[in-house]
Parts: sequence; structure tokens; C-alpha cells
Amino acid sequence: MIKFQKHKNTEFLEKSIKYLENTGFINIRADVDGYDTPKSFLKKNTGTVITPDIVAEKNGRKYFFDISLKTDKENQLKSKWLFLDTLSRLKSNRFKIITTKGHYKFTDSILNDLNLTSKTPIRL
Repeated sequence: MIKFQKHKNTEFLEKSIKYLENTGFINIRADVDGYDTPKSFLKKNTGTVITPDIVAEKNGRKYFFDISLKTDKENQLKSKWLFLDTLSRLKSNRFKIITTKGHYKFTDSILNDLNLTSKTPIRL
């Protein structure tokens, strides 16, 4: 999810966190009240700050989660996903995408554009 969408969609973000807690994830960090904020990364050439929506651990492995909702700024979302996918592969972590009804086709088309077809979004 892009930063400007976070204020409008905090309910879905909290629902996603509850889902992750129920599936056994621990040390959950998210940009929501009551949780620590995940580490942000700075893209030097553009000055853009990239922050994963949720970071959690399970079985000793770190997972980055990003929430996929329809947006007009597809390029920002694509660059964020490529960065998080590359970062997770460099450090042997995992990158997952969470989506909901009505946003699945949008998510699937972006994953196809990025050639990340091996990623299966988590449907809530």
C-alpha cells in the first residue's frame, strides 16, 4: 500500500495484523497505533522512502508483507514491490502480498507485469 492510502485503510491493515497473529506470526511491526514502526529504506536517486506495511517473524524467518489495494500510482507500487522482493531474497527472508475481494485482479495484473508470478497473494 502506498503511504497516502494508509490513513484511509487502517481498518484493513488491522484486519491483516489480526490474521497474521492468528496464523502464528510474532514480533509484528506495522505503522498502526499499538505496534512498532517497521524500518524504512531510502531510495537515494529519488529520495523516496519505502516502508513495508507489516514486518513479522515466524519460525525464525522474517517476513515482509505489503497490502495490495487499487491505486492510480501503479509505478510507485511496482517499484516498492520489486525493492521488497529483492531485499527479501538478498537476506533469505520472505515477501508476501495481502489483498482482499475486489482488488485481486488488480494485484494479479501487477504481479504479471513485474514477472512475480510465483507470488500468490493472501486473500482476506
